[in-house]
This record gives sequence, structure tokens and C-alpha cells, in this order.
Amino acid sequence: MKYVLCVVIIAATGVLIAAGMLQAGTRPATVGIAAGSPLPGFSAKADMPDRALTIFLRSLQRHNWRHALSLVSRSSDTDEQSLAAQWTGSGGSLRTFSSLESFDLWPLHATDQEAQIRARLHWSTPVGPEEDLRDFHLIHAGDGWQVVWPKGEIRNAPAQVVPVTYLRWDLVAGGTPDAWGSHNVDAPHVRIISMNAVDSAEGAVVLGEVVNEDTIPAFLNVNATLIDGSGTPIDEESSFDRIVHVLLPKQVSPYRIDFPGVRLDEVKNVHMDVRPTLVPASADPVIGVINQKMEKDAQGNPVLAGELLNESGETVNIPHVIASFYDSNGRVIWVSDGYVDRAIAPLSSEGFAVQVPRSLGDKVNSFHVVVNEYKLEKS
Repeated sequence: MKYVLCVVIIAATGVLIAAGMLQAGTRPATVGIAAGSPLPGFSAKADMPDRALTIFLRSLQRHNWRHALSLVSRSSDTDEQSLAAQWTGSGGSLRTFSSLESFDLWPLHATDQEAQIRARLHWSTPVGPEEDLRDFHLIHAGDGWQVVWPKGEIRNAPAQVVPVTYLRWDLVAGGTPDAWGSHNVDAPHVRIISMNAVDSAEGAVVLGEVVNEDTIPAFLNVNATLIDGSGTPIDEESSFDRIVHVLLPKQVSPYRIDFPGVRLDEVKNVHMDVRPTLVPASADPVIGVINQKMEKDAQGNPVLAGELLNESGETVNIPHVIASFYDSNGRVIWVSDGYVDRAIAPLSSEGFAVQVPRSLGDKVNSFHVVVNEYKLEKS
């Protein structure tokens, strides 16, 4: 009798697992649920638009390119290699070092023959978690649904000679060969030219601008300490990557320092500190910022969108955009940043977009964009 009971329990468990798998993806919002063929003998079918997209994204997440391609419409005119290259990136871009952690789906529109689904993709990257909002178009084909995948554009600049005219500052340290920077000479003259403390949904934020007033480049970071009414430090934070760390002569950079969980009404004073170091630097690659404009994203949030133009002959692997926003009085009211997950080939451009809090969207009168760039070292 006990053996019969064991068989019944095992059979019931199998039925429940199969039922759960077949029902996956039928919810209006899907939070990175597993799909595909997790167990031998079972297979999820792409018989609903959200279920088809879930299986497709899960296949891409697992780098199962062949299975993902089987869910792509033939009208997309793509192949397995192109699909993989578009998903994983190339040229040492941020995407090449990233992995999809999870995703959320929201159906936008659906008929018997086509559907539009919005996906928020949550990426794990070397610079921290990143999110990507993307709309997918699906069509009904046969007894299932397929994804219409946009054909990737390969941007190759024609063979040519790009003249090198940029400035460069070398550093003879005079110390040990492996010493970084120079601490035995006067540090560059760097000054904080503006500071503003504001509240955000996550906590207090200190932001503003800093300028290198010297004729030599400087490596710097801006630190801030919040002081309460009794003179006791509440918290100390740095600008981390929300600043142009290597500041060329006369260059201005925005900075932003976040204090999670701290309310501004708890703060009496803010102590600022910047300690520059002399470092070697160059003014190349030159990255131009073009077609900048304020607009709304797919969810109605205000964003600053534009394009980054690589005017040099080198590939910019990981571009990092930092934007400062000003009110009608010229005061910095917000600083936002974002990484472009695609590398910028020589003499090519890539789009960018950085968000502004909804409460500040109508107060933005002007803006200024600077670009950090990270390049892979050549061996």
C-alpha cells in the first residue's frame, strides 16, 4: 500500500509541475519567468504573444541562439550569427560584459494576428544594474506566435586617414615606475563652482559643477559630508562615477552625490571636499554631442535624448553620458547619467537618453552634456 501511495504522490507532483509550466506567461506582467524546456518531456508552447516573448527572451538569456531564432519571424531576415551579435554586442561594448538577469512584460496591444508587448530588461553589468525599455512586435504564424526582430545595422566607416590633432599631457613622475599620478608636485587648481542639495525619492542628493582652473589635467572625485543640527556627521559619500574623473584644463564637469535614506530636513550643513591629483591625459577621442532635445519616453517620463558622434579614429568601447540640468536662473537642479551599451565605431554615432525626475521636467530651462569614455587596453 505504501508503494502505491508513493506512486500517486509522484504522479500528482508531475501533473502540478506540468500545469504550472503550461500556465507560465499568461499573466499581464511577466517577471522573468522560466520558459523553454526546463525538464525532459515537457515543452512550453508559444501559443500566446506574451508566452512566446517569454520563451524568446529566456532563450536569449541562456544564449540558446538556435531556439531563439526558431521564434523569430522569417520576415525579419536575420540569422543565428546576426541575432547573437545584436544581443551580446561587439567591439568591447558594455553589452559584451553584461547578462540579462530578469525581465517584466506589459501587453500594449493585441489582435488575432499581431501584438505589441513592452519589456523592461534588467541587466547585470560591471558598472551596476542597468535597465532597458524595449517594445516588441509579434505576429501570429501557423499555430503559434513569432517575434519580428529588427535587422541590425552594421556601421563600418570607409577606409581613410583620420588626422591626429588632439592635445596630450605626459607625466614624468620622478618616483617609482609603478607610481600612479604625481604627489611630489603642486596639485592642479580645481574649484567647486556650484552646489545644490535636493530631495529625491531615494534620499538626499548633493549636486553641482566643478572646474579645472589649471593648465594641467587633474584626476578628481568630489566628496560630501552631511552634518546635522548638533554638528554630528550623518553620512559621507562620494560622486563615484557621476563625474568626469579626468578633467582637462578649463573643463567643467557636473557631479552628483547620493545619500540613500537621508532626508534633507535632517541636514543642517554640507561639507564639500575635492582632492585633485596630477595625471597624464589626452583630449582624444573627441566625442561630439548632437541632436539634443528634451522629450518623453515610452512611459511618459521626461528624458534628454541625443546622439554621440565619435569624431576620432578609435573605437569608443563604453561611452558614459553625464548631463546637468539648469532652471531659468542658471542653477543646477539635477544631474543624470547613463551608459551607452553599444560601442561607437570611428566616425559613427550612437543614440543616448538620460532621465529627469517627473517633478523637475517642467523646470528644465537648459542642459549641458559631457561624456566619459572607456577604452579596452590594446595588448
